[in-house]
Amino acid sequence: MEADKLPVSLDLVSGSGQGLSPEQSAALHTSLLLLRRDMQLARVYLWGKIQGVRGDYYIAQGTEPGEELRARRTFYSLNCMDWCLLPPATEDLIAQTQVVRGRFIGDPSHEYEHVTQRKVGEGNAEYSEEVTTHIKEESRLVATIALIDKEAAVVPRGAFVKNPLGQVQINYCFRGLTVSEAKKLSSFFHFTPTPNPKKRSLLEKADLNPSLDFLDSLEHDIPKGSWSLQFEQGGSVLILRSLLWLGMTFYHIPLTSQHGYIYIGNGERNIDLPFMISTA
Repeated sequence: MEADKLPVSLDLVSGSGQGLSPEQSAALHTSLLLLRRDMQLARVYLWGKIQGVRGDYYIAQGTEPGEELRARRTFYSLNCMDWCLLPPATEDLIAQTQVVRGRFIGDPSHEYEHVTQRKVGEGNAEYSEEVTTHIKEESRLVATIALIDKEAAVVPRGAFVKNPLGQVQINYCFRGLTVSEAKKLSSFFHFTPTPNPKKRSLLEKADLNPSLDFLDSLEHDIPKGSWSLQFEQGGSVLILRSLLWLGMTFYHIPLTSQHGYIYIGNGERNIDLPFMISTA
């Protein structure tokens, strides 16, 4: 959610039961505006909070002028005031950190130890030796944010437009979804680059607008049922909650351009989701 509208946006998602205190909200609102000025960013968003055992990570993302999707920079803070820039996530980094399980500690310098068995030698001389890998919590934080962005960051259809140069920009003509459109998961997209877009038939392509339909729709997510769609506050606000990443909440006010999302959780994927859906 955008820093300029932070207090109002937090009120709209307060029905989730998790939020920020008035002190934290005020500190973040002020520090994010200063971060935008100091880093010369076009916009700054509060991404959310990852809860740890000893402390919490407050996450923010900033965009550079002319590009809203691929040129995002990610920052974290431990006190809502001082921000540190995180390195970009790579495929190798994400794969390396997937072996770590359990809660975040809350200390970026903390190192996890992962022990694996490796075979050495051949034939009768073959034996196993232990190999210990050290993974910093800061690296795990980078990977977790990238995974949540890939699987749970949401925008409504039409909120962003892709120009002929391939740049993704805010669509200032967007006036919001209608109430009937907001009831469909097909009206919401994953806000992440799609290197391998879903193949569509010629009949499906006939109804698509290349400048608007360049992202993957939520209706194709696997497993089906991984999103909870509800209207709250007297039916005036649409709320989408991810059941895969518990704590990810998206909001949109129909017939307005107001939308955003925030993640407040422990940074662990809900691996029990398939069993929850099958027994529902």
